[in-house]
Amino acid sequence: MDERRSKSFYILAFFFIAYVIFLYGPMFAIFILSFQGPEGGLTFPMNGMSLHWFYKVFEGNGTVDIGAAFKRSLALGSVVMIITVVLSVAAGMAFRKGFKGAAILFYSAIASLIMPSIITSLGIALEFRLLDDVMINHGSELGLNWLAEGWTTAMGLFTSGLGAHLTWTLPFGLLIMFAIFNRFDGRLEEAARDLGATPWQTFRHVVFPIILPSVVGIGLFGFTLSWDELARSSQAIGSVNTLPLELQGLTTTVTKPDIYALGTLTSAVSFLVIFTALAVIRGLQLRQKRFGSDAGKGLV
Repeated sequence: MDERRSKSFYILAFFFIAYVIFLYGPMFAIFILSFQGPEGGLTFPMNGMSLHWFYKVFEGNGTVDIGAAFKRSLALGSVVMIITVVLSVAAGMAFRKGFKGAAILFYSAIASLIMPSIITSLGIALEFRLLDDVMINHGSELGLNWLAEGWTTAMGLFTSGLGAHLTWTLPFGLLIMFAIFNRFDGRLEEAARDLGATPWQTFRHVVFPIILPSVVGIGLFGFTLSWDELARSSQAIGSVNTLPLELQGLTTTVTKPDIYALGTLTSAVSFLVIFTALAVIRGLQLRQKRFGSDAGKGLV
């Protein structure tokens, strides 16, 4: 049968393509402009093709230490990723059996998704400033002279900054774990217990290998959300800046394509992490299928 597409299909396809161009067009424009020659500017048409502006990024422009900011973001993102994975898996296991206050804890955990990011950042900064005030002005009264002496601030990359990022990544990790365990076959655990496995052995040898591809996805969320986070870092990061904050500051002072080169490099890191995680997930899924196939043959 000769089935022709209706006119509405082409109209909707046009709007979809326009939406994709609107969404990703600026990103690809930045990628292209970052490869301009030494005399290139911030707009089209391009003036030559080279890696000149990437060299400039690594050389530094005298105002921002991009290398240090890159390392800080990488370190923070890695720590956030590990903590998000561990706490999400632990919380997912705990919520399966239920406990008093589970509903309150759940809604408290995801409340940060509802609050504006800047408000969350300000609230965390206020908490740490109150702690600083207590330690500086009342530390001696509390018998903490040894700690209050020389106290400056508790705010920092791995204190207030880490907490701010976890308020963003943990809810996603928890929701993913809920989705995983909602379709998890509990009979597999029962079979392991019937064979004499302890709870830890059941988790290690039965549950964890099955949910591992999704756990890798949680780690991907944890790292990429932290790597690109700006609003929650703005007030709670302390005296140092992450790479997105440095990049925001450069947009008001840099008038050359090295800002585009920096954007291309940060995007490349994000894509590298994403594709690596997808490759690992795919490999784990193929391994599970192969294992299931071999087990099925063994039963025949």
